[in-house]
Amino acid sequence: MDTESIDVAKLTRAEAENELARLASVLNQANIAYHAQDDPLISDADFDRLKRRNAEIESRFASLKRSDSPSDKIGAEAESGFSKVTHSQRMLSLGNAFDAQDVEEFDERIRRFLGLKSEAVLTYTAEPKIDGLSLTLRYEAGRLVQAATRGDGSVGENVTQNARMITDIPQVLKDAPPVLEVRGEVYMARSDFQRLNETQAQAQAKLFSNPRNAAAGSLRQLDADITRSRPLKFFAYAWGELSNPLGASQSEVLKIFSKLGFAINPLTLTCQSVAQLIAHYQHISALRADLDYDIDGVVYKIDELALQQRLGERSTTPRWAIAHKFAAETAWTDLEAIDIQVGRTGALSPVARLVPVTVGGVVVSNATLHNEDYISGVDSNGAQIRAGRDIRPGDRVQVYRAGDVIPKIADVDLTHRDQTRAKYIFPQICPECGSPAIRAAGDAVRRCSGGLICPAQSIERLKHFVSRKAFDIDGLGSKQIEMFFKDESLPIREPADIFTLQQRDEEKIAQLKNRNGWGRKSAENLFQAIQERRTIGFARVLFALGIRHVGEVGANLLAGHYKKWSKLIGALDQAQNSQSEAWAELLSIDGVGEVMAQSLVSAFQSPSERAAIDRLCAWLEITDAETIAAQDHVITGKTVVFTGSLEKMSRAEAKAQAERLGAKVAGSVSAKTDFLVAGAAAGSKAKKAADLGITVLDEEEWLAMLAPL
Repeated sequence: MDTESIDVAKLTRAEAENELARLASVLNQANIAYHAQDDPLISDADFDRLKRRNAEIESRFASLKRSDSPSDKIGAEAESGFSKVTHSQRMLSLGNAFDAQDVEEFDERIRRFLGLKSEAVLTYTAEPKIDGLSLTLRYEAGRLVQAATRGDGSVGENVTQNARMITDIPQVLKDAPPVLEVRGEVYMARSDFQRLNETQAQAQAKLFSNPRNAAAGSLRQLDADITRSRPLKFFAYAWGELSNPLGASQSEVLKIFSKLGFAINPLTLTCQSVAQLIAHYQHISALRADLDYDIDGVVYKIDELALQQRLGERSTTPRWAIAHKFAAETAWTDLEAIDIQVGRTGALSPVARLVPVTVGGVVVSNATLHNEDYISGVDSNGAQIRAGRDIRPGDRVQVYRAGDVIPKIADVDLTHRDQTRAKYIFPQICPECGSPAIRAAGDAVRRCSGGLICPAQSIERLKHFVSRKAFDIDGLGSKQIEMFFKDESLPIREPADIFTLQQRDEEKIAQLKNRNGWGRKSAENLFQAIQERRTIGFARVLFALGIRHVGEVGANLLAGHYKKWSKLIGALDQAQNSQSEAWAELLSIDGVGEVMAQSLVSAFQSPSERAAIDRLCAWLEITDAETIAAQDHVITGKTVVFTGSLEKMSRAEAKAQAERLGAKVAGSVSAKTDFLVAGAAAGSKAKKAADLGITVLDEEEWLAMLAPL
């Protein structure tokens, strides 16, 4: 079943769940390739299209939102070659618009949030979205003291010495506030990029694929002298921490940046309507080919900073800004073969092996084929896609960079088809273990039924277990996992085996220390790294188990709620009864829906899964989840529910305000609720709160409670 070919409005619940799972996987890997490895496999426009689809599905099926949702991700973790920098204020990503209607809806959302009528004038700034690398520059007493990449939005890489090599970045500022963080984009001009590649070719060195990669790679050199030799530039467009305000509007601050010596994009314009925004977008689009730098859209921001403050931010994006993106590209090439990969959850994923072709500046040699329905040319309802044209090895195919880790095949040119080639038959047996590959009713994919006996699933689960956000064991990465899994003398077949490695036969341990690629020191370092991970946090352990639908965000939500591992285990043992109080409590956690809850309960109730988890935990000291740091406010750490119509602010603004003060905002009333804020026409929630003895506040009482801050 090809869920991507189905309009979001027509997706069934099962199709939506599978589509969200696919999107979470591919977009997370695309983030890593782009932000952490400077080697993007997709264009920004194509990536954003799938991220938008993910958001649309989450909007329609709110209870299906995954704990590892791409909506909650910013960039990727910082790489290990540089020291880490924790940003004093997070560096957010931007939501996206793809057409004029999206821009109109953005404007309407802002007006609803602020309670403004349609005739009220809102001033925006509109500026080109530079295709480069985000950088934040910290000045203290007017001197540049630190430069850092965005990283995952919270932690970036310290590239201070390299930033000092960029002539566009002032080292000293006159008349600057005591603390000033200037944010912007490092980029490379197209003309400079061409000359750089000519130099690289003469030196028989690696050529860069596009200016963005060249800029990112040049800034992130461990040798600052290499950065000095590269023609990097910098546009300033935002700020982080300030010791005192610079101005009252976005446009005013940009003028101050210019006076301080920073380059500001000359195409930045203030606009007073959506029509003016669209007109400027079209103007910039027409100039795009003639600019000496790459852009991939136009960014719109509310100009008045007081309104930006009121609008605030979501988990990863500001409400007051959006990027209006340009369209993606396609290319034609030949399909050489169709391979089947088996993933951690047993899904059989068909992958197209292509004659390499450049699409949007990136060389593509693989493409997703989604599932058997997509290959055969039909959707989940049996309706034709691509006019019913199936896909066969040897076909001439159109590659569309649709935001996947590997791009998508959009169409087939039948005029190039060898009619003697038979249709592709999708396997019904797992190619890795020979178990039946079953497609459940309503499921978009066929899955291996072998479970832990399937080596592909076991290896992928172990790779996930030792991944960076899970146990992150130094010296035990994907390659080492594959080696140990296949090793007959020192096998690692399940997570607990990692922690028994050093306790095994001394003769075999000695063999490891003398094995090719290993030495006594590297083996001892591995044992030490494993020992250090025996004490580990609640959320990391839960995430590391690789339970379907329980990603990093979900693991943190569950850890934050239950605090102790033993309490989670006890709750899950009781939650197998869907009528139990434990099941109701599990579903009451904001962000945990039925799909995640059922997957979690099923994993812990499976005899084989539970036995493997218990064997692992016997070797671990699992530390309790941290409690939210106390703030000087009565609602910090409290659970608040809003109901009815508010008059002084919109519900959305009230919710955002509560969350900024450290409260948890839930959608329904339960025994865990601390306050119900009831506006006009409060309805059944107010009655339930009264029955439960929960404090009910009207809007004036709520505002009075917030008054101290």
